[in-house]
Amino acid sequence: MTYLIRSVRAEEWPAAKELRLAALRDPVAHLAFLETYEEAAARPDSFWQERTASAAEGAEALQQIIAEGPDGRWVGTVTVLVEEPGTTDWAGFHVKQKQAHLVGVFVRPEERGSGLTEVLFDAALEWAWGRGVERVRLIVHEENARAQRFYRKVGFVPSGVTVPLGDAGEREWEFVLERA
Repeated sequence: MTYLIRSVRAEEWPAAKELRLAALRDPVAHLAFLETYEEAAARPDSFWQERTASAAEGAEALQQIIAEGPDGRWVGTVTVLVEEPGTTDWAGFHVKQKQAHLVGVFVRPEERGSGLTEVLFDAALEWAWGRGVERVRLIVHEENARAQRFYRKVGFVPSGVTVPLGDAGEREWEFVLERA
């Protein structure tokens, strides 16, 4: 299948919302995302408009990359956050170098195994390296074996950092890909 890989545009917030809600219905969503379907579905349209605009084409610190199928339906996504040295990340860790953080990785179940996730990651990495980041990272739950297998396959390795989440304690691992 042929996909169009590109950055989201601000006016496409309804499609961004639909894909996020689909991701939150996935059986492993509780391991992969920090919100529930119910929380996301209850958000007003203004939230989705702002969220999409902040990660749209042309943004420098945040970019949502989507895969569009031949019928125009969005079938996958990954979002890239650029974190600047001297700041604190969402988990409270000090950022030591300019880095990109990949989040919101999702490919619809019927598209999995097609190579689409690799193509999305290539686009995300290209965008990140083009912003001058020194490293790219992501966080993966220790019980999300499918995601761990994929991340290892594309070159990410455990960094040894454990990220505590909520009242469940240390539940996720950080994976890092250092640019050669």
